[in-house]
Amino acid sequence: MEKVHLSSNSSLAVILLMGLIFIVLGHFNRKKKLDNSYYIVGDRNENTFALTSSISASALGAWILFGPASAATWGGIGAVTGYALGTAAPMLFLYNFGPKIRKELPKGLSLTEFIDKRFGKIVLKICLFLIIFYLTIFLIAEVTAISSLLKYISNTSLWKTSALTLLICLTYILKGGFKLSIETDKYQFIFLSIIIILSIYFILGNLGSSSWDLIKNKSSNLIDKDYIPNYTAFLTFFIAVAATNLFHQGNWQRVFSAKNNNILKTSLIYSSIITFTIVFWFGYSGLISISINSEIVPDLAFFEIMLKNQNLVIVLAILILAISLTLSTIDTLINAISSVFIINGRDLNKNINKNNIKRKSNYIIIIICLITFIISSKGLSILYLFLLADLFCCAAVITIFYGFFNKSINTKIATVSIISGLISGILFFPNQNFQSSILIGNIISENYINNFILSNLLFISFMAAILIPILILFIYFLRNSFK
Repeated sequence: MEKVHLSSNSSLAVILLMGLIFIVLGHFNRKKKLDNSYYIVGDRNENTFALTSSISASALGAWILFGPASAATWGGIGAVTGYALGTAAPMLFLYNFGPKIRKELPKGLSLTEFIDKRFGKIVLKICLFLIIFYLTIFLIAEVTAISSLLKYISNTSLWKTSALTLLICLTYILKGGFKLSIETDKYQFIFLSIIIILSIYFILGNLGSSSWDLIKNKSSNLIDKDYIPNYTAFLTFFIAVAATNLFHQGNWQRVFSAKNNNILKTSLIYSSIITFTIVFWFGYSGLISISINSEIVPDLAFFEIMLKNQNLVIVLAILILAISLTLSTIDTLINAISSVFIINGRDLNKNINKNNIKRKSNYIIIIICLITFIISSKGLSILYLFLLADLFCCAAVITIFYGFFNKSINTKIATVSIISGLISGILFFPNQNFQSSILIGNIISENYINNFILSNLLFISFMAAILIPILILFIYFLRNSFK
């Protein structure tokens, strides 16, 4: 495809302009002095619109421009549906579970406080590693996404976009904290809602025929009920995305920030509908794109149809959409990572002084942002990065959340089940070409492996990460029943 005629300087200028808008908003909405609680959850007085827009905008990062459409090109309608349901499902879980945790911890700040109370320090430290790893990978994927977009439309060097994006977010979020993230999310949500609606009108209005008929005629296997990847992709993405978002500190901050449980529940219902619809749309655009051109680069499926006519207005709209998505998600991630260190820093290092823990967390955030800058400048696959982070959280999700309801799960069995799930999943997790893994193709020759396993390593890895902990817990309960 011919490059869109937008200069690198113009693209960076758009990012800078959008960034300055949010920096100014941050300046006027910033409280002069923040205690740690206010920095993490604000004044616990958020209304329905603020909470709905923030939950939705924070969940919908720039990854939605790449991941769902990319997955659709090989996983079909199953991947699209699984991705959309997986994004919405945690909000429905929080609809029931959020009020219970708020009752248990009325002054709560994080899920980790509940993990500590229920399972103790060993499981807490394992979960802290998983949460920080996931949030960091999420941050890398977001910066990679916006950098890849500018590389695609204006041949801007990846490192330039990475550096500018991170600097903008650090400028306003380290000082303003959670409350500022909520305020900027409102504007970012409005921007992205308008442009997403326009993208639906633009794509469907220019096809010349029914989108479903186009997919049926050109890529019928992707919507065929007999196409196995439809089912494996559905389960993989549903489990991966749903499990991971339950560990997202940004989501728990919003649970604790609601004015009351009714506002929390209403906001979660609205947000689940919004996120499902938007993620499904971007995944569906991937089905349309590959039906128009079977040679597309999967990560660029959405942009292939949006930018094919090189319309400057469309290019700018896509840029504004991507920047709004990116800034909203990155400021949430930075605040979430910082919050985890503020809340649990002394669990990791008892020598940290309570009075300067916020300053120490800022130093850690800067180090993480430097790592993010280095890795995002390499242009790795956004979808692959997310899947790696998802796997880690999947290994813990059953043990942690089932353990809240079943008090017989102790620290020892929780630790064994989580680590076993993690190791099992990693052994099967495919490399970037999805053809082999640590176990398959390295430890064991591919010649001895069933073709179904070889062609579904990603699915197998997530099933292992989920099912091995279930098996260990089942054996544990069975053994106890005979005592």
